[in-house]
Amino acid sequence: MDLIEGVGESSSPPRSFGTFSAYDVRNDVYNRLIESGNEEAVSNPDFREQLDAHFSRLPPSYGLDVNMDRAEDVLLHQKILAQAKQPDKRPVYHIRFLENIWTAADSNDGQQSISTLSTSKPCCNADNGISPLHNRECEIDFEPCSKLEDLNLDVKKNSKEAERRYIMENFSRRKEVSSVPIHEIIFSTIDKPKLLSQLSALLSDIGLNIREAHVFSTIDGYSLDVFVVDGWPIEDTDGLYEEMEKAIARSEGSWSGSLHFHSVVEKALAPQVKSGDWEIDRRLLKIGERIASGSCGDLYRGVYDGQDVAVKVLRAEHLNEGLEDEFAQEVAILREVQHRNVVHFIGACTTSPHLCIVTEYMPGGSLYDYLHRNHNVLTIFKVLKFAIDVCKGMGYLHQNNIIHRDLKTANLLMDTDNVIKVADFGVARFQNQEGVMTAETGTYRWMAPEVINHRPYDQKADVFSFAIVLWELTTAKIPYDAMTPLQAALGVRQGLRPDLPENAHPKLLSLMQRCWEAVPENRPAFSEIIVDLEELLQEVQEFSVAPNGN
Repeated sequence: MDLIEGVGESSSPPRSFGTFSAYDVRNDVYNRLIESGNEEAVSNPDFREQLDAHFSRLPPSYGLDVNMDRAEDVLLHQKILAQAKQPDKRPVYHIRFLENIWTAADSNDGQQSISTLSTSKPCCNADNGISPLHNRECEIDFEPCSKLEDLNLDVKKNSKEAERRYIMENFSRRKEVSSVPIHEIIFSTIDKPKLLSQLSALLSDIGLNIREAHVFSTIDGYSLDVFVVDGWPIEDTDGLYEEMEKAIARSEGSWSGSLHFHSVVEKALAPQVKSGDWEIDRRLLKIGERIASGSCGDLYRGVYDGQDVAVKVLRAEHLNEGLEDEFAQEVAILREVQHRNVVHFIGACTTSPHLCIVTEYMPGGSLYDYLHRNHNVLTIFKVLKFAIDVCKGMGYLHQNNIIHRDLKTANLLMDTDNVIKVADFGVARFQNQEGVMTAETGTYRWMAPEVINHRPYDQKADVFSFAIVLWELTTAKIPYDAMTPLQAALGVRQGLRPDLPENAHPKLLSLMQRCWEAVPENRPAFSEIIVDLEELLQEVQEFSVAPNGN
């Protein structure tokens, strides 16, 4: 499937791995296990065939991820995937201690320096940073990573003697030395949309921080997700197993991947609204060419009752209770909004398993494609015009107590007059609905730090995402393009922001910085942002018509 930034998270240039082949890795793993006298490798006559089948289930990037110093990890992964086929055991998880990272804190100023001194060998190739990650076709995807040194999260291998010297040196400098245990957690279950976000929330619920992620999908629909985490205070894993079991029990029912067909309309839409008001007549709908694909559905161009439309069709084989809930939420929100800068809702088919949403067709495509696929560099006039359109649409949504939660250029569409409209309300929510929003929802490169950290958030999370969109309009670049989405998220959590573009208008730069403030309350509302942008547009227009304003 051809993924774009609006569907997944694939954005960095692909890495070249020379003459690597999966067959070479299989040979190396096999030989290492035989040479080490591994009982299973030596005694099982079908071992090589089973090993080849394991590698064939997984993407080529899995082979690149294998650490030959721990070739037996391949057998562990093989067993975990086999267990995941049993519904009563899902999700399967395995936890082990990897190493201690020693930190020194200056007793005077509290500043910390971090150095890694391993007390056991890590399973990953630490010298290569985060290992290559397979792009799972879901809302949050990953890609090959660069080095962890970019985020000061590097993992180094040091001897006991280096550890002793480090402690003595920092003690002599009156620094407090402490260790941070690092653990590895491996998951396997039915692969599905948003699984990675669910696992991330699960780890956060226990109080763990993700340092590395190794994410793979098998060809037969299972996941193999390896996380390197900190946050568990001791090396022993018994207590961590217990906490994991409790956290999984709290989310019971969301791991099986089974289908739950039900009446979407009756479950989530307001009872006072009759479905006939917006239920489409399928006899009048003609579906044409497919124009985009996602993890759980496809977008088609079509005609409904003589009008050009876009038809979002959910694939029946991927339907589950969570996906149907999102569909119902999207319909519930779309039927409530009507604005020049919000995509126009025409109707929906709400009878499972034939679920689809029909909206106006936007011939200009997405703003993401306009910038990055068509390589358009915008004038400041066009930057301001597009930004004002976005603000008007988002301001209208916020006035109606709607949080979009996934504002990015891929979800901003253009009509024939280059008017920008906010689209894709699959994860949008009403602000005043019950419960506090803490779930990690959206796309990492545009996601606010409070959302990444699973903290309570409100409409100001959309303002942060708008700041990244504004930066993107100004630079015509992909945010954090030298990083993977996960690295970008870790960086944003630590205060990372995109480099301010050179030669941009100072007022535009100031607005960006205000909108991506770490403290949500310090960010302006869209009603304020519109005023600033319109005043700047007027100022630029007046300057351009002045005698010397070229």
